[in-house]
Amino acid sequence: MLIRLQKYLADCGIASRRQAEELILAGKIKVNSQFIKKLGTKIDPKKDQVFYQNKIVKAKTLIYIMLNKPVGYTCTTRKFKNEKNIFDLVNTKEKLFPVGRLDKNSQGLIFLTNDGNWAYQLTHPKFEIEKEYLVKIQSKFEKKHLEQMKKGIKDDNDLLKIKSYQLKSLSSVNLILTQGHKREIRRLLKHFDYQITRLKRIRVQRYNLGNLIEGQWKKFQPK
Repeated sequence: MLIRLQKYLADCGIASRRQAEELILAGKIKVNSQFIKKLGTKIDPKKDQVFYQNKIVKAKTLIYIMLNKPVGYTCTTRKFKNEKNIFDLVNTKEKLFPVGRLDKNSQGLIFLTNDGNWAYQLTHPKFEIEKEYLVKIQSKFEKKHLEQMKKGIKDDNDLLKIKSYQLKSLSSVNLILTQGHKREIRRLLKHFDYQITRLKRIRVQRYNLGNLIEGQWKKFQPK
């Protein structure tokens, strides 16, 4: 059965599907004896050999990890000196990558996996995956500002917006987003001069952080 090359790479855990597309366009993927630079190229996994970094790409056991990220940790596969990384918290030998991102000063739910296809389904904007955050500020929220966030705010050519909100107190709110703009919540609140004291992701679609302790992780199987 023929399968698109980028999907095969994602299924094998090399990268997310979007990252796999970038690897193809950069000419870093070879099929049999030929480097492929065209998206949409199809292969037969039973007959064709796929190479990345001069190694044959093979299907792997798929791993899914849920982590409660503490503040101060970066979400990247690259490690820098004197910088705390989420992979320092996870004791696993498998080569994994984070699904989406949480900035260094944010905390909460982040996934690690080697399943690029699953990661693609959770992160691509076209799927409109819900991400819920608990946000606390120094002052108090004004409802008119939250309503403006629902309508959308233009910032650096991006239309930033929330899907819905639920006030928990004068200074805390749960925000639900379906977009994936970089630092979207921080940019939205900065627009109204709100000073964030806590930003925590508590849910991604059907996956809840639940009672997972900060810094703790667990393996799970996607529903």
